[in-house]
Amino acid sequence: MDSSDRTIFKVSVGIAAVFVLIGVLIPNQLSAAMGVAQSFVLESFGWFYQLVATFFLGFAIFMIFSKYGKIKLGKQDAKPEYSRPTWFAMLFSAGMGIGLLFYGVSEPIAHFATPPLGDGSTEQSAMLGMRYTWLHWGLHAWAIYAIVALALAYQKFNKGAPGLMSATLYPVLGEKVKGPIGRTVDVVAVFATLFGVAASLGLGSQQINAGLEYLIGIPNNFMVQMVIMAIITILFIISANTGISRGIKYLSNTNMTIATLLLVAMLILGPTLFLLNMFTTSLGTYVQNVALMGLRISPFDSNEAAWTQGWTIFYWAWWISWTPFVGMFIARVSKGRTIREFTVAVLLVPSLVCALWFTIFGGTGIYLELIQGLNVSGQGLETALFYVYQQLPFGILLSILTVALITTFFVTSADSATFVLGMLTTGGKLNPSSRVKVTWGIILVAATLVLMASGGLAGLQTAIIVSALPLTFIVLVMCYGLVKALNQELSESSSNKPTKKEKLFSKKTAS
Repeated sequence: MDSSDRTIFKVSVGIAAVFVLIGVLIPNQLSAAMGVAQSFVLESFGWFYQLVATFFLGFAIFMIFSKYGKIKLGKQDAKPEYSRPTWFAMLFSAGMGIGLLFYGVSEPIAHFATPPLGDGSTEQSAMLGMRYTWLHWGLHAWAIYAIVALALAYQKFNKGAPGLMSATLYPVLGEKVKGPIGRTVDVVAVFATLFGVAASLGLGSQQINAGLEYLIGIPNNFMVQMVIMAIITILFIISANTGISRGIKYLSNTNMTIATLLLVAMLILGPTLFLLNMFTTSLGTYVQNVALMGLRISPFDSNEAAWTQGWTIFYWAWWISWTPFVGMFIARVSKGRTIREFTVAVLLVPSLVCALWFTIFGGTGIYLELIQGLNVSGQGLETALFYVYQQLPFGILLSILTVALITTFFVTSADSATFVLGMLTTGGKLNPSSRVKVTWGIILVAATLVLMASGGLAGLQTAIIVSALPLTFIVLVMCYGLVKALNQELSESSSNKPTKKEKLFSKKTAS
């Protein structure tokens, strides 16, 4: 590492260590401070998050149909490193794995019982709940990922820039990205990644604990979750040191295989016809209302506004905080794709999979409560899935597969995160040293435990919402810089093309 890289590494590790130390020494004060910060950001910037999330979706769609679509990420003869199935698996595993299992049943059933508007536990709230779940995990989320990943991939593979968030701002800031401004951008990206991934790891440890309680009676408490995280920390550090083409690739394929088995099993064992009908209806209402839902604030109803802040705004902040992590990882595995192919794949394929997932898992939970009268909505967020399994054939087997899948998703997410944090703090190196990755692995787990101890899920949410705000402005500048760089490339390529007169002259000369 050169001196600049060492500065970013030392500053980032130092601030993270101070945060962990504060959480250990004065957890109550940290929790109170984070609560105040969360309330301020949600109430003052909720409208801003809604607008920018909608803008990012519009920008991604624009990139698909724009004149830039044919530009390849890399040289003209660049070939993709991975097959499409493996590529899709890696996109999906890095993106939302743990969250799908944690919220698969619990979010649709929560919206069904307490909808964003109107009465709960009705047929109308069931459809509304599914529609808003699609909103939170669908096109908006993957558009945010696609934009950041595209900017990173273009600068890396087309311009030879380091794999850093600051490098995407070069078309706007020029050489200033190599100074204090660029280093600040990278430090912001480090902490957004740290807290964004910490939330997923916290959810994962809670649900693994819930699954083990259901299967073998292990108590569901913070101490057990600490042990779970310690064991899995060892696993993902081992995986991180095997490299992206071995550890992460194989785990991603394993994740997709188990996830597909669970999805098909739930569709067959659950109320199949009901789920297919719900998917079709939800697709129509989602497409019809996606813009309205993505801009809804409810300025005249404080209860509805609080619902939007606690769910929709939180999700936009979560996805933005994940963009350095997921964006950098997607960029790393997407060399050789055209901008159009890349954006269509990142935007549509995972969105469709998420829609299917939530319809099948959440729809089963809704069916059990609305039609059969069971109390699914009364279960905790981390236990709702296992409660649903209890009502189905082969419930024990499904629970075992789910605990295994959460574990591999946990390892993949932490593995990818240490890789990305290593890149961000070593000048964009594609293969950070084991020492750097292990350092970030330990800090990541320590930060997760501190956040869980000082506020549980609420503490994790607060860290995400606050850390995502400065990163949002960076991504907006990134969009402008990407268009500016692409326009320059098209201008340069068109100036190098022979004119009609030159073509005619060359033909005459040849004849």
